[in-house]
Amino acid sequence: MVENQPTIYDVAKLAGVSISTVSRVINSPERVNEATRTKILAAIDQLNFVPKAEARARALQGNHRIGVLSPFYTTLSFVQRLRGVDEVLTKTNYELLIYTVDSMNRLITYLTTLTIARNLDGLIILSLPLSESVARRLAERGPKIVTVEASQELFCGIEIDDFNGGKLAAQYLISKGHKACAFIGDIDPPDYTVRPVVYRLEGFKQAMSDAGLELPDYYVCSSSYATEPTRRTAYELLKASTRPTAIFVATDIQAIIVMKVASELGLKIPDDLAVIGFDDLDIAEYVGLTTVRQPLDDSGRIAAELLLSQLSDSRRPIQHVKLPLTVVERDTV
Repeated sequence: MVENQPTIYDVAKLAGVSISTVSRVINSPERVNEATRTKILAAIDQLNFVPKAEARARALQGNHRIGVLSPFYTTLSFVQRLRGVDEVLTKTNYELLIYTVDSMNRLITYLTTLTIARNLDGLIILSLPLSESVARRLAERGPKIVTVEASQELFCGIEIDDFNGGKLAAQYLISKGHKACAFIGDIDPPDYTVRPVVYRLEGFKQAMSDAGLELPDYYVCSSSYATEPTRRTAYELLKASTRPTAIFVATDIQAIIVMKVASELGLKIPDDLAVIGFDDLDIAEYVGLTTVRQPLDDSGRIAAELLLSQLSDSRRPIQHVKLPLTVVERDTV
């Protein structure tokens, strides 16, 4: 006789809560406090519980689905990463699903429900941090996972050395004779994302210090990714009496905004102001932007290939791939 599958009532009894509370953890986990949520998830794991609808769907058709969990998925850098993922998956029979994270609550929801429903074969996590407890649960119960930009020892991952990228930017500007160098970037990002720009700034500071140069606080300008805050920040910096001769801007899109502000103020690039960005988006070549290139398409492509290799053979060892960063010389330095 086949043993009966555990039910939501079994989970509630084991966790010592009501079935409505279990239901909230399954459907809206952010509405349940962390202690109760942890207790219910432990009961779900112990019983190997899968919601009935999801279990039926898996039994009937299998998954053949790979998800991408991503913040800011409409920004160009994430679009290029996704383009690399899609390039690989279109050659397979896997369906690509994109899950957008725009808050810590949304991140909690996805990381909880995806492990309960188990309706994905694999998951690529872009630029989102995982706590040790969440990572362990995903490793034990979740789909196969590959991370990009947020390294986790339990999963294969693509690593970007943002600290070294910041150093490369400073070293390049210094090699061109610049000493008064400033920085613009989002060094206070939302708490549900990783902090690559912070590492870029730290690397930039380190290279400046190594060269015996100062990066004063008034040359470190925090600005969100949005257009208007970047414009305001650039105006304030470039209209100051102590205007820098060069700016490292932590993303290409923000660098292009800085270039436009400089032009509006009558400054010639690179004669009056040098600008170096970060990413090497497709548009960077079009506008002649000197930038630190990170292989965005390659990161998505390799992440998808690593995931497929894990799905084909679960015994494959965990791999961490560090992609090289280079300065692409164009017209703005």
